[in-house]
Amino acid sequence: MASFSFGTGNAAKLLRIPMYAVGRIGTFVIPRKQRWVFGCGAGIGDGALALQRYAAAQGHETLWLTSSDREDREAREHGLRFVRKGGLRGWWATARAGVLVVTHGLGDVNRYAIGGAFVVQLWHGIPLKRIGLDSSATTQVPPVPGAAILRRVVGILYRATAQRIQVLPAASHRARGRLESAFGLGDGRVVVTGEPRVDVLSAETARSDASAVLQSVVGEIPDGARTILYAPTWRDGAADPAVPTAIQWVNIIRVLEENNAILFVRSHPLGEGGYAPPLPTKRVRALGSRVLADVTPALAAVDVLVTDYSSLAYDVGLRRMPVLFLAPDAEEYAGTRGFYGRYEDVAQDEAATDWTVLLEQLSALLSDDSVWDQASARSATLSAGVHQFRDGRNTERVYRVIRARGISAPKGAA
Repeated sequence: MASFSFGTGNAAKLLRIPMYAVGRIGTFVIPRKQRWVFGCGAGIGDGALALQRYAAAQGHETLWLTSSDREDREAREHGLRFVRKGGLRGWWATARAGVLVVTHGLGDVNRYAIGGAFVVQLWHGIPLKRIGLDSSATTQVPPVPGAAILRRVVGILYRATAQRIQVLPAASHRARGRLESAFGLGDGRVVVTGEPRVDVLSAETARSDASAVLQSVVGEIPDGARTILYAPTWRDGAADPAVPTAIQWVNIIRVLEENNAILFVRSHPLGEGGYAPPLPTKRVRALGSRVLADVTPALAAVDVLVTDYSSLAYDVGLRRMPVLFLAPDAEEYAGTRGFYGRYEDVAQDEAATDWTVLLEQLSALLSDDSVWDQASARSATLSAGVHQFRDGRNTERVYRVIRARGISAPKGAA
């Protein structure tokens, strides 16, 4: 079940225009300090947490902005200073910050207090599907009189908001071009440094460490069991056509049992629901963002990725993880959302259109070493085309760019 659409989200933004104006007036008169304020649309994690750790280690004062009791709890567990991003305290924290770091949008912090800040947009994945200004989905509005005019207004506001971004890291020059186009950015604001969020994949992360992260939220994983992560992406508010039927669930569980495998289902946080099997089984477990906000630290404990259009397909190749594609609506999706390049070049013309074909591919992958080796090599090659750095120092490079753009060192630093 979809829980959000661009249309409803954009309608809400238009209604909040007076609040943006009032907030902007406030930021004109309130001086900004040296504090770095962080937020992440998916919770505590992603590249924002990596950069927060690094900035704090350099002596910068940092603060995390949360949006729920769960995020408050996770912030405490990470030892972060935090306040809620909504309300007066969140507005004041954002308005006083010298640096704002976000991963999804300016709503990761208090959206009404952005004016005059140095904004770092880390984004949350290398774009495969078109995003931002490159996608008509971004400017959707409800079907009301004057909708065409409203879409133009939303587009103008989106472009103007994106111009507040001072630094946007890219994984490679190929990714840089996509991000510059999607956000309408030039002037060297999109920088090829690698993405902080994947440093953990480039490092020699032990599988045991990643398994500990995974098992802390999903329970014990039997010794020797193969682990499969299924990560379907968001359909912009529409229904997901890949949700299994009852019969397909039976076949999924059968294949998992035959191959001693466990399937972790990571529904997109904006479209959770629909992926609960109709019968009890320990072979299928939920791993949505409400269970684990940031899946990247757990990826070293995953053996196979199954997805449609998720940027995880680019990331897991850093660890040579085989990827299978399940995309029953690829042709329709290409015509509505659109892709950067051809989807067939990413999926290698092997995307399954239904679970029957996908399960055949999965069975072959798990039972034939030669099939496994070929899939691993394809995954590594795909990743090499978009990830320029593999040294685990992306966060450090991003920090250096921020400092080079005029952000001062913390007090007392050499």
